[in-house]
Amino acid sequence: MEVQEVIRAARTVEEARELGLKELGIDLEEAEVEILSRGKAGFLGIGAELARVRVTKIPQGGSAAAMATEAVGRILEAAGVNVSRTLRSANDPEVGGPIIDLSGEDSGLLIGRRGQTLQSLQFLVNLIVRKKFGDEVRVALDVEHYRERRESSLRDMASKVAARVAQSSRSVTLEPMSPADRRIVHTALTDFPGVQTESSGVGDNRKVTILPKPGD
Repeated sequence: MEVQEVIRAARTVEEARELGLKELGIDLEEAEVEILSRGKAGFLGIGAELARVRVTKIPQGGSAAAMATEAVGRILEAAGVNVSRTLRSANDPEVGGPIIDLSGEDSGLLIGRRGQTLQSLQFLVNLIVRKKFGDEVRVALDVEHYRERRESSLRDMASKVAARVAQSSRSVTLEPMSPADRRIVHTALTDFPGVQTESSGVGDNRKVTILPKPGD
């Protein structure tokens, strides 16, 4: 059976990565590289530790996934953020492309206020991938299932506010949200009785307003 994954150690992450790629006989674009340890230089050789990486061959047909995974890795490595990358799906039908999960000691840094940092990182990775694969491919990034928790929280909040609006017949404007969050609220309340939603504002200040539905 062909080897699909190896763990290699060397003085640097780059050297360990190259050892893994060579053993698997693949290029960087065909692999997912997880940094297990960045190693330590030590003092006069005392306490030195080798860098360790896991190199996984991405199945054929997952070229967009490979590029996205590598793009995420390069960006985070340049930023000095220590997280692991896991390819949840090479081509999720709902997303329209790969889903990459990020986890680790620095994962909280990637979310940011209302998920804005994660959204910005995802936007940058999509720009890189779409240059080669076109606008039909969409990459989704998630940090320890933050998006699922965020969506559930937004749906619960939207339902509670909508119930209050329907009962009081008074509109409520929510705090500014990202396009993805606004879409969740609009979708959650599409069939909610007695209310309707609309977005207003410009740029980062766009908000969702929940209004009583005329005639109800």
